[in-house]
Amino acid sequence: MALLEIRNLNVRFATATGSFHAVKGLDLTVHSREVLAIVGESGSGKSVSMLAAMGLLPKTATVTADVMTFNGRDLLGMSERDRRAIIGRDISMIFQEPIASLNPCFTVGYQIEESLRAHLGLGRAARRKRAIELFTAVGIPEPEKRLDSYPHQMSGGQCQRVMIAIAIACRPKLLIADEPTTALDVTIQKQILDLLMSLQEETGMGMIMITHDMGVVAETADRVIVKYKGSKMEEADVLTLFEAPSHPYTRALLSALPEHATGDRLATVSDFIDPATLEATR
Repeated sequence: MALLEIRNLNVRFATATGSFHAVKGLDLTVHSREVLAIVGESGSGKSVSMLAAMGLLPKTATVTADVMTFNGRDLLGMSERDRRAIIGRDISMIFQEPIASLNPCFTVGYQIEESLRAHLGLGRAARRKRAIELFTAVGIPEPEKRLDSYPHQMSGGQCQRVMIAIAIACRPKLLIADEPTTALDVTIQKQILDLLMSLQEETGMGMIMITHDMGVVAETADRVIVKYKGSKMEEADVLTLFEAPSHPYTRALLSALPEHATGDRLATVSDFIDPATLEATR
């Protein structure tokens, strides 16, 4: 049985100029011990798709799907209370903007212990011990001291690591990582990716990696979904995607990687595929 199964997911937003169709007919399946990468340009609907699965979109969004199940349970049909019990414990997400996601009015220690109290029912001493373990695991120096810091007292990279610690605190069955290494330097990126992969190996969790970094995809993913303007262009195992991509957009996306640049400018996707041709393939 699939850990997360989605069929024909559509997300629309009500705007002043009418309905905006952000996600169009997405099919997606993730199993335990599997890493699914979702790639594509900014605005292609990667994060919106996963926020829809989490039930975290604003009221202006209309979410429909033929199937949206987690461990066989209907996410769209369950009550808000039941869904809240799952989100943060069995399904967790590393959000893309750590500064915006952390509450500036509470210490980072309080915020990580809040999740441990709500989902695991740990006492104060056990919560503090677990929080220190998590901060140590994600590479935050002086964890005992840092637990008492507020988000504005920490760097962007440290706040990102706090978000990762909160996301993995309850050992989720499914972890959605939305650009988890964006604000980190190369050395810390590798540490975080190694941590996530070792946690996956230890717990058997499934993972969805949303990223622009094709190097991260090559290193971590089993399968890849390529998105463009809300639609899925291609889905393939990671080796096939890099060695023999079938869709023209995927080939253009890979050709536009910085390491393929020649001359004095970076190439763009439109350099390799005509926009009108691309629209016709959607």
